Amino acid sequence: MDGCKSFLARKNIVISAKRYGIDALGAMAQGLFCSLLIGTIIKTLGQQLGLPFLVDIGGYASAMSGPAMAAAIGYALQAPPLVLFSLIAVGSAANGLGGAGGPLAVLVIAILAAEVGKAVSKETKVDILVTPLVTICVGVALSAWWAPAIGAAASAFGQLIKDATVLQPFWMGIVVSVLVGVALTLPISSAAICAAFNLTGLAGGAA
Repeated sequence: MDGCKSFLARKNIVISAKRYGIDALGAMAQGLFCSLLIGTIIKTLGQQLGLPFLVDIGGYASAMSGPAMAAAIGYALQAPPLVLFSLIAVGSAANGLGGAGGPLAVLVIAILAAEVGKAVSKETKVDILVTPLVTICVGVALSAWWAPAIGAAASAFGQLIKDATVLQPFWMGIVVSVLVGVALTLPISSAAICAAFNLTGLAGGAA
């Protein structure tokens, strides 16, 4: 047990609610802002002004949401460079395979891939091969295995909230707005939570 603790400490692997539920989630929101959200703004601006090059820029930025979120999560987990850069491929796979619930899949899978990558980092003389190989293979394998189910569950939960809000807009609007309001007062990212469950429409407005 002591050996395991010393190994985790040496690898800077901190298994805690703060590390994963606050640091990683908050960084994920920043990655989302720097890709999908800003890309949507630029794209909309280009459409309204009739500037095709802005539409293209926005499209490129939005397409990188998965890699941006994964890299941001790796940064929050203080991943070494080879792990951090390898997470770009992991984020792309998790977001793509997760569908509408891709952000939640990216959060879960990027955390696991980053920690595994940190565990093997600098343990061999061919670190430049081993670390990216392990990080990407673990991340993409988990994406193929888990991302569709995680994405479907997140989408189903988000759809349930949206349907309930449409049926009972007053009461559900209060519930959603209060819950997200509480999240805003806590050191967790309400934006990341809403993105993970794909809240739009009336529910998104309440949030």
